[in-house]
Amino acid sequence: MIGSLSRAGRIGTFAVAAGVTRAMYAGLRRRQDSSCGVGPWHRRNYAGRTVDLYAGPAVVAGSALAAGAVPAALAILVAGACGRHDDLNGDERRGFRAHLTALRDGEITSGTVKLAGIGAAGLVAGALLKERTLDKLLAGVVVAGTAHLVNLVDVRPGRAALTVLALGAPGLLRGSAVAAPMGAAAAVLVDDLGETSMLGDTGAHALGAALGAAVAAGNGRLGLAAHAAGLVAAAVYGERSGTGVARSPM
Repeated sequence: MIGSLSRAGRIGTFAVAAGVTRAMYAGLRRRQDSSCGVGPWHRRNYAGRTVDLYAGPAVVAGSALAAGAVPAALAILVAGACGRHDDLNGDERRGFRAHLTALRDGEITSGTVKLAGIGAAGLVAGALLKERTLDKLLAGVVVAGTAHLVNLVDVRPGRAALTVLALGAPGLLRGSAVAAPMGAAAAVLVDDLGETSMLGDTGAHALGAALGAAVAAGNGRLGLAAHAAGLVAAAVYGERSGTGVARSPM
């Protein structure tokens, strides 16, 4: 499903992503009865409420299956896996500088794992999506950069999912493959806004990678360069302003 989709194709992709995500989420929620709201699948959010993290793996499954193409599915799965590692092992350090400083001191943080893993996945996806070397590199920046951007805005309920829906809407009208991440995001939006579940780094990075892969697939060199420049600027701003603080203590 890389490239342009017909109207029926977009509707079908959106429906598959939403349906798989919802089914996965419902299945994981059934585990809550035995977990009593504790353990690795639960967190306290910014308001001190206990929420589950089931929305994360649910959107990974929904967006990856609906993407229907190897580059996008690869980026989604790797981004989700790196995000899950951070959900389980993350600490209070935020920003590239903090994690790179730790790496210089010999410590491999969860943030370093995300940076390396998602960056590598983005470059591989870009290499599969494009033919020319410069386009491959720009596409890789777009995929990895969008994954970072969506996670950066995930500081309050619904922010990440709403960002995916807002950024994806113009592409959806043009026939882009953004229907997959949009369908997955829409399927858990109410639960995220209602503070019963949260995407965590697992879901935010996966949705961002899915959106980035769709954007990269649907743009030529000029569009890729413009998107890459915007994403780098957003990352620099987030680093300097200290935004992107997690919604839950890790």
